[in-house]
Amino acid sequence: MEKLELLAPAQDYKTAISAINCGADAVYIGASNFGARINASNSLEDIKKVIDYAHLFNVKVYITINTILDDEELKECEKLIHKLYEIQADAIIFQDFGILELSLENKLPPIVLHASTQCDIRTLEKVKFFEEIGIKRVILARELSLNQIEKIRKNTNIQLEHFVHGALCVSYSGQCYLSHFIGKRSANKGQCAQACRKKYSLIDEKGKTILKNQYLLSLKDNNLSNHLDKLIKAGVMSFKIEGRLKDENYVKNTVLYYHEKLKNYPRQSYGQIIKDFTPNPDKTFNRGFCDDYLFNKKDNIYNFNSPKSMGEFIGTIISSNEKNFVIKTKSEINPQDGLCFISNNELIGCLVNKCEKTKDGVKIYPNKKINVIKGTKIYRNSDTEFNKTLENSKTTRKLNVSFVVYDNKIEVFDDFNNKISLNYEYEQKANNENLMRENFKKALTKTTDTPFLVQKIEFKVQEMPFLPVSKINELRREILEKLIQKILSKYKTKKQKPIDIAKFPYDEGDYKLNVHNSKAREFYEICGCKVIENSFESIENHKNKELMRTRHCLKKATLGCNSQEKLFLVDEKNLKYPLKFDCKNCEMVILAP
Repeated sequence: MEKLELLAPAQDYKTAISAINCGADAVYIGASNFGARINASNSLEDIKKVIDYAHLFNVKVYITINTILDDEELKECEKLIHKLYEIQADAIIFQDFGILELSLENKLPPIVLHASTQCDIRTLEKVKFFEEIGIKRVILARELSLNQIEKIRKNTNIQLEHFVHGALCVSYSGQCYLSHFIGKRSANKGQCAQACRKKYSLIDEKGKTILKNQYLLSLKDNNLSNHLDKLIKAGVMSFKIEGRLKDENYVKNTVLYYHEKLKNYPRQSYGQIIKDFTPNPDKTFNRGFCDDYLFNKKDNIYNFNSPKSMGEFIGTIISSNEKNFVIKTKSEINPQDGLCFISNNELIGCLVNKCEKTKDGVKIYPNKKINVIKGTKIYRNSDTEFNKTLENSKTTRKLNVSFVVYDNKIEVFDDFNNKISLNYEYEQKANNENLMRENFKKALTKTTDTPFLVQKIEFKVQEMPFLPVSKINELRREILEKLIQKILSKYKTKKQKPIDIAKFPYDEGDYKLNVHNSKAREFYEICGCKVIENSFESIENHKNKELMRTRHCLKKATLGCNSQEKLFLVDEKNLKYPLKFDCKNCEMVILAP
């Protein structure tokens, strides 16, 4: 069985280290530019520090370069990729086919290439194309069902990466142009304004309102944690958590949760996770969870009431008045917790000023006047005590090492045949040998600020040397630093094999190919696909263009699949978007007016 990979997001250096310490086998992080999360960029210096720490545990570091690039940006990107290769990044995640053309022309170093989900990877034919040109891994569209993944696995040998947790884009990734259409903020340039999380109304062709001012394109969050065994059997080897804009607490909690879910499977990284909290993904940001795409259900995937975090369900209201309300709950509630509930299709929230246990439940004194009625379901979207636990967590990752003390040298070795010896001198033997042994043991086990955990200390001495504790500490620091350098020197990144030519699945393509530079055009056309139109961002006339194609269907959610009504989406500025329904493929299309 192929070793599995838990792949964690990292907004910055600190978050990356937390992800590694909580059990990630790989992290993906943005560089200084060209990442699909423009607000999650990092310097090469910080990325190098992440890489050095990660590689101690055989954890991989992937760099997101998954935006489309113009000709000048592609030149800058080429320079960046060379620098990333020099600091031993394990792979880059790409969208723009200009990068493939550069590789074909031998202008890139042999850094491994992973095809981003932004490449719109939702068919067997597309996966086979990437495999045939020499790509090591594809990141599958979130919308694929278990059966579709199984079919891809049976017909290819390429590595399959799949999102298992986090936000769901309502549109097929790489195929959303709504943000650019509305405000020139292109999702394919890393500038998505999240137009899908805004309010819309649904009307028919006569102007009748079916739904008014609701979050009609806002989906719940993905959570496939109960189906990891099914995904493994289907052929997924990398389990990806979404969230390069999420905070450190979110990453700690979610990564440790999935690490524990996967701990009985063979994994790619090394080290012992020493935890000090019990993870619970319900307690960090979520819009409510679903697993609909995996099983081709799509009945529980949307939340029209709010795009904000709902958190965990904790109970129901059993009484209320103007000053307080009582929740029937088994949860421990604390001052400053954030509570929320749905009222009149809106998410209403408050903080807890004070709470008191009663015989029936917990009496809540909110920080503001709210109207909540009996029977209302209450959620907690901010758990103060749990957040403090995460912030103060010292969860870490350690490699086991052992020491051997000889007459004139000290030796350290790990579980992977890495061994370092360090000579020392002493002027006299210890008067109290037992006390000296204890001094050695105490000093050598002080490894809290290192990646190591001492398992054993053995003495092979003719006579016990006398050394000051300060000298033993100095020896420990020096020998463990040498061990770190030896481990890193032995780490070798895998190499990308030369990119080849293969027939693209389609003979021609329009703006949805996202061709934004001349090199990308060259690569498509070498692969037998005529580019008849540049990227959406490059063209002026957008009328009747597809702004979004999605498996979330408003017709099915409201009037039912058999309805023949023509429907329109209306935004807060009263702009009316025609909707088209591809019922054969169970897809909805939003068109530009």
